[in-house]
Amino acid sequence: MRIDIWTDIVCPYCYLGRRRFELALEQFEHRDEVEVQWHSFELDRNADPVVEHDLPDLIAAKYGTSREEATAQHERLAVEAAALGLELDWRRARHGNTFDAHRLVHLAAEVGGPELAGRTHDRLMRAYFAEGLAIGDRDSLVHLAPDLGLDPAAVRAMLDSDDYGNHVRSDEATAKMLGITGVPFFVLDRRYGVSGAQPTEVFEQALAQAWTAKDEAREPAMSGGGCGGCGPDGCGGACSA
Repeated sequence: MRIDIWTDIVCPYCYLGRRRFELALEQFEHRDEVEVQWHSFELDRNADPVVEHDLPDLIAAKYGTSREEATAQHERLAVEAAALGLELDWRRARHGNTFDAHRLVHLAAEVGGPELAGRTHDRLMRAYFAEGLAIGDRDSLVHLAPDLGLDPAAVRAMLDSDDYGNHVRSDEATAKMLGITGVPFFVLDRRYGVSGAQPTEVFEQALAQAWTAKDEAREPAMSGGGCGGCGPDGCGGACSA
């Protein structure tokens, strides 16, 4: 069974949603028969490579909220992340354009398949949310290459070229075709859509439902209500039925 997941590297709800999905998959009895494919979604195509601004100030200015509200939101997210065993140090986060980071995930997929793509995606998120790495800086991305078993020279050559840019744009075109306007977004067996950083229990139910129906005629359906996500107009939202 195939799971397609659209995220952006700097989306905090994608960070949480990824972990909740992973926890559900760990408990899924058919997990060894599941292939996960990661897809690109840029929340801000026009962002500079590195944005040297305090994150709450940046969010407040971009989405028309107050610094206090943005700070409180990130504090809540940090607590939620800690409950999942993740570190979310928003004070160190160095925002920036994610196009090159997405290209790196696609390079990893070509070199090592879905498994290496997944490891690369995870490493990039940890670097941004926990280590203060400037995700849009090409030198920083090259620095991560050895952690992934990738040749730094090959990563540098890719970043200095246009390679895999069409892969990013193809992912985004598919998202638009599917009506995906925010991330994270999960498509299970090309049939069930799950939107947002849902509780682990929702992902468990969706996996079981998709597996049970995998040999039936395909009729796309949505699973789960809104539950925290990021879109062009901002990040937020509490879980709803």
